[in-house]
Amino acid sequence: MGRFLTVLLAACFVAATAGGQTTGNPVTETILSGYSARMFASEPVSDSDIDLILRCGIKAPSARNSQSWKFTVVRDDALNGSIIRDFAPGNVLIFISGPESGQQGSFVDFDCALATENMFIAAQSLDLGARIYGGPVGQVNQEKREELEIPEGYRVISILRIGHLEQGVDAVSSASTRKSMEEVVNYRD
Repeated sequence: MGRFLTVLLAACFVAATAGGQTTGNPVTETILSGYSARMFASEPVSDSDIDLILRCGIKAPSARNSQSWKFTVVRDDALNGSIIRDFAPGNVLIFISGPESGQQGSFVDFDCALATENMFIAAQSLDLGARIYGGPVGQVNQEKREELEIPEGYRVISILRIGHLEQGVDAVSSASTRKSMEEVVNYRD
């Protein structure tokens, strides 16, 4: 029994530290263990979790501290399902919008992306699943802005889905492989 327990604990340690991705810091642990969820449960997300996630989005940095984003929270399952395939009841969509006057690719898009990422990480730190969508943005801006009540003068830049994860789903079994440091990092001395 003692040997079995030792082997089990060793296996758990190896699984938890696979790839050397442990730091002891809760923020970097959340980032390093995160992934874009695909399998969501139907359990509703609490108002307090959504409130905390939104507050994290508001704290994102922005060019010249403009904070030009607007967040539209939608809990309507039928409406959300018309935008995102395989939408699970109880999930929430947050539409991150920036002023229409900002050109695509401008700092407005970048600022909204930073706010989206802050909320993505916040959701994962609360043990919720999160996924960022860009694909449906064009359709939403053309056909759904009024129905979603996107503020006048704003366009959707990204969509964040938040929900509880299906049981048994984790980053090891669900995440796509990531490129190595050698493939993406260039050092210049």
